Amino acid sequence: MPNQARPGTGEQAKQHALERLRQAILRGDMSPAQRLVENELAEQFGVTRASVRAALIELESEGLVERILNRGSRVRVVTVEEAVAITECRMVLEGLCAAKAAVAATDGQLAELTGLGEAMAKAVADGEPVTYSELNQELHARIRQFSGQRTAVELLEKLNAQLVRHRFQLALRPGRPQQSLGEHLAMVETITARDPQAAEAAARAHLTSVIAALRE
Repeated sequence: MPNQARPGTGEQAKQHALERLRQAILRGDMSPAQRLVENELAEQFGVTRASVRAALIELESEGLVERILNRGSRVRVVTVEEAVAITECRMVLEGLCAAKAAVAATDGQLAELTGLGEAMAKAVADGEPVTYSELNQELHARIRQFSGQRTAVELLEKLNAQLVRHRFQLALRPGRPQQSLGEHLAMVETITARDPQAAEAAARAHLTSVIAALRE
């Protein structure tokens, strides 16, 4: 990244540190409970400690970072029960988005969902769980986007960010992609059929299955 895009101070520096940290956590480059040392991060990102501290405060509000008294900051640990509670909230919002997408999506967007479903089926057939996981996330993102429900989308993006670790572990669990494929294809089928009630039910059924898998 060019040096001029990495100012050492000010709002731009904070945003630079914020984006770098957020992406590192979401990609799994930083593990749950990993300490976030301000001096080290400031040197790594080419910004001041104050910029890093401001970024950490914002990430705390997003649920990605937690501050431990007298011990500084660390990547937040999301317990299974927390993951279940978050997924229960997702169930309502994802169901709403699926129902809205069934009504609002264009024919071209519906064709895109169909294509993603076909790619997911191929990934399962080829035994590629990481590819399947990426397509899974893409499908959900497209359904949210096509719903046009901006408030639900913003809430879901915040909730989903807290589930990165659990979602990745589920994706690699033997047999999980095969189990969830049918659930995702049901979502695609009901949305492309422009049946909002069935689409909402399919989305809720999928998240109910995710909750059961989290508790196993």
